[in-house]
Amino acid sequence: MKILFLLLSSLVLAHAAPPNIIFILTDDQRKDSLPIYGNTFVKTPHIDEMAKESVIFENASVTSAICTPSRACYFLGQYERKHGVNFNSGTAMAAEAWEKSYPVQLRKSGYFTGYVGKNHVPIGKEGYRTGIIDKSFDYWYAGHGHIKFYPKKHHDIFEHAQADTQIEVVHEGVKGFLGGTFIEGAKTFLESRPADKPFCLSICLNVPHGAATSTMKMHPTDPELYRTTYRDQKDQIPLPTNYVAKADLKKPKLPKDVLYSEFMQNIYDYCDTPEELRERMLRQYQTITGIDLMVGGIRQQLEELGLAENTIIIFTSDHGLMLGEEGLKGKSLNYETCLSVPMIIHDPRLPEERNGQRSHALVQSIDVAPTIMTLAGLAPAKEMQGKDITNVIEGKTDYVREFAFAENLWSNVFGNPRCESVRTDRYKYIRYFENSRAPWVEKMKNKKKIYEVTPAMRTMYRDFLDATIKGEKPVYEELYDLQSDPGELTNLAAAPEHANTLNMLRAQCQAMVTTARGDFTKDPAVVPFKK
Repeated sequence: MKILFLLLSSLVLAHAAPPNIIFILTDDQRKDSLPIYGNTFVKTPHIDEMAKESVIFENASVTSAICTPSRACYFLGQYERKHGVNFNSGTAMAAEAWEKSYPVQLRKSGYFTGYVGKNHVPIGKEGYRTGIIDKSFDYWYAGHGHIKFYPKKHHDIFEHAQADTQIEVVHEGVKGFLGGTFIEGAKTFLESRPADKPFCLSICLNVPHGAATSTMKMHPTDPELYRTTYRDQKDQIPLPTNYVAKADLKKPKLPKDVLYSEFMQNIYDYCDTPEELRERMLRQYQTITGIDLMVGGIRQQLEELGLAENTIIIFTSDHGLMLGEEGLKGKSLNYETCLSVPMIIHDPRLPEERNGQRSHALVQSIDVAPTIMTLAGLAPAKEMQGKDITNVIEGKTDYVREFAFAENLWSNVFGNPRCESVRTDRYKYIRYFENSRAPWVEKMKNKKKIYEVTPAMRTMYRDFLDATIKGEKPVYEELYDLQSDPGELTNLAAAPEHANTLNMLRAQCQAMVTTARGDFTKDPAVVPFKK
């Protein structure tokens, strides 16, 4: 009977009106920052309530733990090694590649599309200045790059917003004209969308990212949430498991010639002491509670507009963040703290028995685009490498893939190395490559130019796309048993009893690199650009 019920449910979904879709992407949000994943400090009642009516993913991860490449992965359903776009690498997505993204494909099929918040994916030779992404949505209310905590100070499009703080600006916006175009936020999008079309709204935030939380000023005009919430409990904020203060670090997690920590910018120095870290975590938690209020407001508005029963909400983040675990800080490493993200998919059309179900499938960021396409009744673009996970959402299976692959292809200004990893439901293998710090040494002497991109750096990044396919050998390896060691503390790579597992994952990692790259005789659809 259960099988028959699921079959009939699928048939009903297949022939119903196309659903509306809201995709909410937060920034630098760790999986363990939400109560549904065990956080006992931060309060997110609206997300908690939505999760009770959703499918919660326990093993969701990104394939690139840096803002720009990860967001490109979400849009295109592709690994970075295929789309070839990274932060500060001088690469921008070509217009023809963007044409295969889920927002463009949905718009072509008749969806009314909107984008609000932060865009961190440059498109075309002029990057953010081309206007390609802006014009590819029916409704655009976003700033390029970081929009910070007070977006009106950084982007003209937000100039006339009623609120001053990011989440509220992105949520509320303002009805009016600026330069002949509407400037509006998520709330106004829902109020003014055409009633005769399904819609897809992408809400991409710049919090709890440090570029926003570091700029919080607690102005008297800020909502009380960002001035006082949690401050009376600041000393009670639990530090991350395995946190080690800088002064107490005896042995670095990674060899010095792998991770050049002396080149890391001071933007993560708040991790160095418990006092500074708690202050930053408090600010992050305030913005996460702000996000929660936005989620609650959107859901209430959907109810009021009679849209709740046919609107799917997907909630996730572009990656996690190290907050001093074993002395490590920042992003782009391939530890679970960086790769794991919260993922909640709320589909009100599903039977009640799916409410609150937790999936342990190895789902990844590249799966979102093909899943959105399928939910909209469309075939995913053939260029998409991710998996359609609607069968997991509907409860027909809890399997997506045996191996989850991730990569950091750019030795960047944060001192982090190139690395690749593959994991199963139990084991994780990570391999590191020579850290090409040379381009950054001189730049670090003049910090005003650390983000300046040269043609040589662009060429170097392009070479990295195929380096391991062509035989580059790792300089360091790690193997972890995630079942007994979820904190990835004990490296088993040299343990004889794990030699077979190590060799199997080595081979699988190499196979995944080739799969991720696709046809490596063809260059990815990117163009050089200057900021």
